[in-house]
Amino acid sequence: MAIDKKQVQEIVRAVGGKENIEAATHCVTRLRFALYDESKVDTESLDQNDLVKGQFSSQGQFQVVIGPGLVDKVYDEMIQITGGDRSSKDDVKAVAGKKQNPIQRAIKTLSDIFIPILPAIITAGLLLGINNILTGPGIFFDGKSLVDVYPAWKDLASIINTIASTAFTFLPALIGWAAVKRFGGSPLLGIVLGLILVHPDLLSAYGYADAVNDGTVPTWNLFGWEIEKIGYQGQVLPVLVSAYLLAKMEIFLNKRVHDSIKLLVVAPVTLLITGFLAFTIIGPVTFAIANAITSGLIYVYDSYAALGGLIYGGLYALLVITGMHHTFLAVDVQLIGSQGGTFLWPMLALSNIAQGSAALAMMLVLREKKMRGLAATSSVSAFLGVTEPAIFGVNIRYRYPFIFGMIGSAIGGVLLTMNNVQATSIGVGGVPGFLSIFPNKWGVFFIGMAIVLVVPFVLTVIFGRAKMRKEDRNASNETVAEPKAATSQSASGVTSSAANTDPNQRTRSAAQVGDEAVNTLEIMAPLTGQAVSLEQVPDPAFAEKQMGEGVAIEPSGNVVVAPFDAQVAHVIKSKHAVILEHASGLQVLIHVGINTVSLKGEGFNMHVEAGEHVKAGQKLLEFDRKVIEDAGYPLITPIIIPDGQDMVERVEVTTGDVTSNQNGVLKVHLKG
Repeated sequence: MAIDKKQVQEIVRAVGGKENIEAATHCVTRLRFALYDESKVDTESLDQNDLVKGQFSSQGQFQVVIGPGLVDKVYDEMIQITGGDRSSKDDVKAVAGKKQNPIQRAIKTLSDIFIPILPAIITAGLLLGINNILTGPGIFFDGKSLVDVYPAWKDLASIINTIASTAFTFLPALIGWAAVKRFGGSPLLGIVLGLILVHPDLLSAYGYADAVNDGTVPTWNLFGWEIEKIGYQGQVLPVLVSAYLLAKMEIFLNKRVHDSIKLLVVAPVTLLITGFLAFTIIGPVTFAIANAITSGLIYVYDSYAALGGLIYGGLYALLVITGMHHTFLAVDVQLIGSQGGTFLWPMLALSNIAQGSAALAMMLVLREKKMRGLAATSSVSAFLGVTEPAIFGVNIRYRYPFIFGMIGSAIGGVLLTMNNVQATSIGVGGVPGFLSIFPNKWGVFFIGMAIVLVVPFVLTVIFGRAKMRKEDRNASNETVAEPKAATSQSASGVTSSAANTDPNQRTRSAAQVGDEAVNTLEIMAPLTGQAVSLEQVPDPAFAEKQMGEGVAIEPSGNVVVAPFDAQVAHVIKSKHAVILEHASGLQVLIHVGINTVSLKGEGFNMHVEAGEHVKAGQKLLEFDRKVIEDAGYPLITPIIIPDGQDMVERVEVTTGDVTSNQNGVLKVHLKG
């Protein structure tokens, strides 16, 4: 595709000019800027630029979505215009990171540590919920639990509880692995460090309070220095600080110890010193700090329950926007570890539902089909505990549904805190969140759930429809101007430009292949797994369909095959994505994982080259799931029909379980 130099110049001007660009790079779909001052960005100008499919700021980077097959040309042209140096993704990431204030960097660090271990915590939470159902008195029988009435279920419940509680019992090992890896050390040493802190020879932290009261706390005597012999089950701060020290000490020794004796020196010395300091200084100090924080939260909760519920319940959605919600994962874990339950997580679950309800209400307000579809699918995601698609895709865009979601969540938060509703575990949000709640509080929680379903929905529909009627009245006397000759605009408001079409492109009908007319093209699944809607992709560029329609697959395997006979139009340098071109001229992007460009090809093995012709079912690339998962990147793989292809009339999406090259996931209707 040809590009218009003037449009690239407009992008440069819209981001504040070349003097505002500290570093710039691109991936397969978007330009990534580290800007000196993001307040200088002219978002309206970017919205009107035909090259731009979307824009957003994330983690210090301003990202402009261009689309596959075109972004590299735009980037090359931009470098010529600005005269700047080419930057790598790491260069831009490093520059962007420096622009974050200490609080933002701390939040990002906690996010990087806790997000990789969330699957284990979520699994534990779900299983503990099942255990709650089996063992909670009064759920099915008056004053008795299911296992009391049916003793045959007792051992099954015991096994489930053992499996479920393991992640929390050995939580320091999980945190140690993730933290040491984040700080640049060996993850294996992080696991060992965490296990050291919960060694069975130590007094369990859960029994520490009783042992203090009874005067039976065991101690070590180091030449007259008595050290309490306690473990740190359920504690966060001791292992975090110890992991940081371990990683830095390992890095220090690795630089100074000769390779021939590293195995004998680095790991033993690092673990010995860190472990000693963890039990003598770090553990006692951070244990006291953690308990003080916990006591402070409990004091506020006990003394000002309604105010706490109003603030946390109402503002949690704002924390999601800033990323600060990851900080509270550590607080929840600390509360569960030291108090047996957390009063924060139930409010999170209601906030999820409130934002989903507001997004669902927009289906009755919006008229544009694409946005109504986004509202529906993103609301389902929010009801299941993942609110980003609903918040970023719908609610923030129109503002008022986001506000009404917060209002409903605040009311629900007050109800929960006033009635002492707590969760036994974390990880299960949205509607399934009741599984984490103490069973004797399910009734109150369900009332809160009804509030956050009804209040945001009703307020959003009433206000939204009134707003639409007002806009209709204001527009009734206006005339609709004819579009420019160079552009065409669909009813959805998506503008396409002649500049996006290569004048040298073949002139045959887009639906003509050889001598045979093709009305539709069925695209088979390139991977085996679970096909889901794009709204479930944790990346705004894909979830908001800024690059085009498509589908995503949660892969169960590690091989990507050609979904049809095609020519390889483009192979991404980092090997995580490929663009195929059908004989009709239709192009399809297959993008393995999210932000996997940062791996620089590690974990990917590309089997084809640009220009090569492939048959349906032929292997395109393989990927190492462990490498990607250990790096903390989602494996979900979008399959996109990029915007700007005039031959496309509409795209149908099929979701569900798929097998590579056996199930169709997209049906592209071509013009002809």
